[in-house]
Amino acid sequence: MLPSETMEAARTKRAMTTENAARLPRRTHFLSFAGARLSVRGRAIPAWVLLAAGFVASRLVSTGILAGAWAFSLGAGAALSHANGGAGFLNFLQSWDGLHYRQIAEHGYPNQLPIDAAGNVQRNSWAFLPLYPYLVRGVMLVPGLGYPVAAILVSVLFGAAATVAMHRLLLPHFGAAGALWGALFFCFGPMSFLLQVAYADSVFLFFMFCSVILMMSRRWLLMIPFATAAAFAHPGAIALALAIGIVCLARLLRKDPTFSHREKVRAGVAIAAITVAGVAWPIIAGFVTTDPSAYFDSETAWWTDYIGHTNFIPFTPWFIFGWHYGGAAGVALIAAGLAAFIFWLTRRSTRAFGDDLIAYTGSYVAYLVAVFLPQQSLVRMLVPLTPLLGHPALSATPLRRRVTIAVSILLQPFAVLLFWVMWPP
Repeated sequence: MLPSETMEAARTKRAMTTENAARLPRRTHFLSFAGARLSVRGRAIPAWVLLAAGFVASRLVSTGILAGAWAFSLGAGAALSHANGGAGFLNFLQSWDGLHYRQIAEHGYPNQLPIDAAGNVQRNSWAFLPLYPYLVRGVMLVPGLGYPVAAILVSVLFGAAATVAMHRLLLPHFGAAGALWGALFFCFGPMSFLLQVAYADSVFLFFMFCSVILMMSRRWLLMIPFATAAAFAHPGAIALALAIGIVCLARLLRKDPTFSHREKVRAGVAIAAITVAGVAWPIIAGFVTTDPSAYFDSETAWWTDYIGHTNFIPFTPWFIFGWHYGGAAGVALIAAGLAAFIFWLTRRSTRAFGDDLIAYTGSYVAYLVAVFLPQQSLVRMLVPLTPLLGHPALSATPLRRRVTIAVSILLQPFAVLLFWVMWPP
């Protein structure tokens, strides 16, 4: 064998060894706590104990903040409080979109779209996906459980599951301590009150995080049912198909010797299946209502308060919004923000997240730019990017951890007042 061939063989062997070393541990980590322990004051504590205690504590904090906001809403009157869930604390937790989810759970979807006098589609339940309300409907079969209790129960249980999935997602990149703190930052975060209100976010987050875990371990076919569930819980799961494509393209460009033909086929099947799942609901809505644009017209009905009536054209909403409120300067500001994000993705410090998380982050942001109008709900729509909270910059020292947790808790009352009491999230 020639020296050059020997060197090439050695490089290939090292690449395969590195790839396998990176992949094999991840295959044991899918929602499993086996062997995961952390030292607390010299004692080895199982990670699940710390995570469970942290999640329960976070729900107590959020419950206290939501109860305080509810009391505030009772005294504030119509001038400051617009939450519309009805009387009582539990009904307060089903405000805004929660009322549409209740309508779906109790009565299903309308066969015809509501139209105003000008012929424009009005806000209606077709803008909301069915998995969460139908899960709640199933829980409501338990005698004595009305909609508010069932909805909150589903949200909290899936919030706990999403926290576990967040931990497993971060573990291969940041180790036991980094993964634990990233998960705690997630369930104590400013928008973490969403994990216990009548919204679909916790269900969506669980299935999205599980999908990313499976993408990291190259279980392409197993991704399909999780990503499909995410696609029927909340918009955004189609970004997973793009993320798979980016990861696979990167491996092709690197000429990864472990990227076999069989794996390429499986990845291609996953991309196709997740894409179909991602576009299925608009097709279903069009078929049932006999209006091909039923879903998009229903979605854009929420845009009228900001930019008036408009037709949906992909990759235009952000720039339309910028032009509406700032003209050329507004468009330039949007473009500058997107350029800054792309620059951040290419930074050396960002590489700590690994190719999979970077691809997922970039793909999800691309999805938001393609279809979403950047009003106040953008804060909620960014929650699926919370795996970024696992970066060591937030948890490398005890001081940083304490500061991050404290800031998260201090910001949560403001988030609840702004995005639950006063304006819809």
